Amino acid sequence: MVSDYERAAWCALSKVFGYEPATGSAITAELGSAAAVFEMSEKERDSLFGPFSKFKGQITPSLLEKSYSELEKLSKDGCRFICRADEGYPEILKECEDAPLGLYYKGVSEPGDVFGVKRKVAIVGTRDISPYGSDSCRSIVRALSETRHKPLIVSGFALGTDIIAHSTALECSLPTVAVLPTGIDEVYPRRHWGWAKKLASTPHCAIVTDYPPGTGAVAVNFLRRNRIIAGLAEATIVIESKARGGGLITAEFAFNYDREVYAVPGRVEDVRSVGCNNLIKKRIADPVTSIPALVADLGLGRRGRFGTATPTADLRSLYSSLPEDELERLMAVARCIKECRGITAEDIALKLGNCNVGEAGRIVSMLEADGIVATDLLQRCSLRARIV
Repeated sequence: MVSDYERAAWCALSKVFGYEPATGSAITAELGSAAAVFEMSEKERDSLFGPFSKFKGQITPSLLEKSYSELEKLSKDGCRFICRADEGYPEILKECEDAPLGLYYKGVSEPGDVFGVKRKVAIVGTRDISPYGSDSCRSIVRALSETRHKPLIVSGFALGTDIIAHSTALECSLPTVAVLPTGIDEVYPRRHWGWAKKLASTPHCAIVTDYPPGTGAVAVNFLRRNRIIAGLAEATIVIESKARGGGLITAEFAFNYDREVYAVPGRVEDVRSVGCNNLIKKRIADPVTSIPALVADLGLGRRGRFGTATPTADLRSLYSSLPEDELERLMAVARCIKECRGITAEDIALKLGNCNVGEAGRIVSMLEADGIVATDLLQRCSLRARIV
C-alpha cells in the first residue's frame, strides 16, 4: 500500500522528470522510493545529480506541498494519481523504458480491474477519416467485441479514428481507455466532453494522462502521448493515416516496444492510406486483409500468434551451450533483425561486417527453427518473439 506521502513524492517527481521518465525511474529504483529523493540533503543531491544538474533545483519542499494539494483536489474531482509503485499501475507499461512515473486516472473502476484485462489493443489513425476507414474501424471493434477474450480498446480520444474506436467499444460493451494529450482536468477536443463523461462513468473504462492538471493542448504533447497508447497494448492497429501523422508515430513506438503492429491497407491514390501502405511496405506492420484472421492472429479466437502474450526468448539461456563468440554473433543477428524488420541474411552480413552471408544465413535458420524468427518467400526476416 503506497502512503499519501510516497504518492505525493511520485507525483512531484513526475513533474520534474516528465520529459525524461527513464532518469526518474532509475533514481527511484536506486534510492528505493520516491520520498527518499526529497529526504536527501543538498550535498547528497549534488552527489547524485551533479552540482550543475538541471533537475537538482527543481526538487524542493514547495513542489512536494504543491503535489499534496493537487492530489487532494483530484480526489474531490473523482480523479487519482497512480504511481509506478501502485499495484494498479499497468504492468505492460512498465516494460517500456520511457514509461511515465505515474498516470492521472479518472474512472469508476479500480485501475487494476481496468488494466488487468489480458488482451489490450490500441486502435489509432487519422482525424480526417474516410467512410472506408470509419467502416473498417467499426467492423474491427465489433468483431473484437464478439470474441471469447474481449480486449481493452486503447486510443487517444482525438477526432476521427480515435473517437470512433472509443464510441464503438462503448456501444459494444467493450472496455476502453482514452489517453489524453492534456491534463486530466481538460477535455480535448471540447466537443468530446459528453463522451469523456460517459467513458469515465462506465465500469472497466477510464481516462488517463501523464500530464499534470492545467496542461493544455500543446502540439508536442500529442506526440509524447502516443508512446503511452502503444505501451498499454500488446497490439496496435492503424486504420488510416496520411504520409505523416500521430498514428504512424504510435505504430513506430509499438514496433520499437516489440509489440504487434497491423495496418489496414488502402487505395494507392488515397492520401489517407499512404501511411498504412508505407507501414506495410517497410514491414513495420502486417496488413489487415481479413477481420476474422486478424481476430485469430491477436489470440482472441481459436488460433493465436502469441496466445496470452507475445513469447519472450532469452537467447543467452536458450543457446548457452554455444561458444561465447558464436553466441555473440547469434545475438548480434537477432538484434539486427529486431532493428531492421524485413532484412535479409545478405544485408545482415553487410551490416554486421564480422560474419559472411553463409554464417548469417545459418544463424537465421537456427533462429527460425526455434520459432524466434520468421522468413517470407523473399527470405526477409522478422522476429516472432520478444528477445531479452
